[in-house]
Amino acid sequence: MSGLHVAADVDEAVSIVEDGDTVLIGGFGIAGQPVELIEALIRSGVSGLTVVNNNAGNGDEGLAALIKNGQVAKMICSFPRQSDSWHFDEAYRAGRVELEVVPQGTLAERIRAGGAGIGGFFTPTAYGTLLAEGKETRVIDGRGYVLEAPITGDVALVKALRSDAMGNLVYRKTARNFGPAMCTAVARSVVQVEEVVPAGQIDPEVVVTPGIFVDTVVEVRTTSSDKEGLR
Repeated sequence: MSGLHVAADVDEAVSIVEDGDTVLIGGFGIAGQPVELIEALIRSGVSGLTVVNNNAGNGDEGLAALIKNGQVAKMICSFPRQSDSWHFDEAYRAGRVELEVVPQGTLAERIRAGGAGIGGFFTPTAYGTLLAEGKETRVIDGRGYVLEAPITGDVALVKALRSDAMGNLVYRKTARNFGPAMCTAVARSVVQVEEVVPAGQIDPEVVVTPGIFVDTVVEVRTTSSDKEGLR
């Protein structure tokens, strides 16, 4: 029998997040970002968070609003500065948030390694750069490599298209980015979906994230414009 919890609303869904937690948030910019879960996290008032995401917030919503509200102590991301990342930029320059920059492919692999129980891996990316400072390096077959550590966390906040009653997930288009790996790399995963359907109504051949990696789901009905756009 599934241990899946179907939350009544997004506020209940994120109530497991505590001060100081490491939170992995899916999304490639706004695409696939669980904005409604993040808004609930803002309302909860939790603080001192370490957030892992591809970006450091865009515009004024979602992750950007969480940073603006002073709830993020550290960002681990690939793209901290974009034309609309003004809230992170201001917080970083003021010394209110710490930053760890990770190349995008390395970020994805560090999260995957965390979920797979891999103790670390060597990659040529960033060898000989500032990003390799303080890390073990090795020359393998004449090429330089950097040892990277896995990323794990307390909670993942992810957006998917649909869940069944067992927590099996399918995603919509580019929203399938970091979410599948993030669900495997945390103690508890929270997923917002368009709908929860009975077990058996999702073809096993198209399941992306097995229910064993999903703890909580909550239905969030997005607008038609959201469905047609990047979110």
